[in-house]
Amino acid sequence: MGVVHRPNRIDWHNRGLNYSVILARNGAEILGVVHLSRGGNTARLPGRTIAVVGPTAAGKTALSIAVAHTLDGEVINADSMQLYEGMDIGTAKADLTERDGVPHHLFDIWDCTVSADVASYQKLARAAIDEVSSRGKQPLLVGGSGLYIQAVLDEFNFPGTDPEIRSRWEARLQEVGADALHAELAARDAKAAEAILPSNGRRIVRALEVIELTGSFVAALPEPREEYPAVRIGIDLDTAQLDHRIELRVERMWEAGLVEEVRQLASRGLGEGKTASRALGYKQVLEFLAGKCSEEEAKLATVVGTRRFVRRQRSWFKRDKRITWFDGSDADLLEKVLEHLETHAIQI
Repeated sequence: MGVVHRPNRIDWHNRGLNYSVILARNGAEILGVVHLSRGGNTARLPGRTIAVVGPTAAGKTALSIAVAHTLDGEVINADSMQLYEGMDIGTAKADLTERDGVPHHLFDIWDCTVSADVASYQKLARAAIDEVSSRGKQPLLVGGSGLYIQAVLDEFNFPGTDPEIRSRWEARLQEVGADALHAELAARDAKAAEAILPSNGRRIVRALEVIELTGSFVAALPEPREEYPAVRIGIDLDTAQLDHRIELRVERMWEAGLVEEVRQLASRGLGEGKTASRALGYKQVLEFLAGKCSEEEAKLATVVGTRRFVRRQRSWFKRDKRITWFDGSDADLLEKVLEHLETHAIQI
């Protein structure tokens, strides 16, 4: 796995129950140092999951690892593309060194040719939460895939399917392409279109199928009622900061060997994977390798596509009023998050 030095990476030294945490921005600039002395008690949330959510590049990975160290926790993946084995650099997947001994679950579980299945993921993630909790550890559900997080934590039943309807929309996709079909979806259900990338033909087809079956894609998503009690932490930055981080992150992914990673995955069938081949960065590099664009054009398209995706992530998460939001550039981020969690915790 190539090492990607993310913005907001955390380095810390564990001195018993005393933690000295350094938050760095852009891999160099020091934002601040947080010293935590929590005595002999660790604030945990028995029976509850900590969800760390927010847009790409806001600093969820770094924060979740620091929180896991403090609360004796384990990370459960809620990033749909980090489920795929071998998709490391382009998804900014934390490597073993960055995980720093914190157990991580539901990473690298699917081959790149497998189509993503939220229903299957729901079962796996809930089983992981149950297993982590059964050992007295604190589960942390971490990622930016809003539908996946909602499917795990809330009561969430998936609408049925109709092969005839699905086949008709798949034929329409082949006829007009993903962008045009996305426009048709927007005309039928603007909120559904807002939540789905224009390039994601498979999800567009599914949304149109659900609309035809139920009358509304949004109506198929129930009003949130918790199935798994959770404290929801949101991490975000102002748009200018996040745009800069995205540009820097993409540049570093290229330096870390994203093109070679995609080339190797392509030899394993990435191009045939209906979900993985559409991942940001991977789709653009595949087009470069196929001679459809230059490498610089692929890099720029990745930056632009990621910024668009961030807008969709924000739109999804802002609808959930149960999320408490924190500034990912705050020098006291970890301390403030832990203080917030303590208001929900039982001291043990």
